[in-house]
Amino acid sequence: MKIAIASDHGGLVLREEIKKVMDELELQYEDFGCDCTTSVDYPDYGIPVAEKVASGEFDRGILICGTGIGMSISANKVKGIRCALVHDVFSAKATREHNNSNILAMGERVIGPGLAREIAIAWLTTEFQGGRHENRINKIAEYENK
Repeated sequence: MKIAIASDHGGLVLREEIKKVMDELELQYEDFGCDCTTSVDYPDYGIPVAEKVASGEFDRGILICGTGIGMSISANKVKGIRCALVHDVFSAKATREHNNSNILAMGERVIGPGLAREIAIAWLTTEFQGGRHENRINKIAEYENK
């Protein structure tokens, strides 16, 4: 699995923690920034990651900002993206099993590094169940293609 990861200035610390998780899981990833503590615009990082996932260049993506909200909104503007804003382990598993989410968004100002690690592990290791959920995902894709 190949993961694209990025954050704005509000997600720097958490992004580094999640990179450690991916190293531990021996996952391939590429970091798309940002590398500063001064204010930057989250769409400048969220949209490019979403485009790389939507194109198939990367299997999944992880986006982090202060709350995760801006990143998730930005990513979900890209056709084919199902970005889930997650701040608990149950939702991380459910969004993979039921929604086949391809991008995870989290907020550094909302959760701490320990919980973020648990969420990332759950999200990265949980597979889509398909079945009845496939029909729902297909309906979203059909709407996007209108």
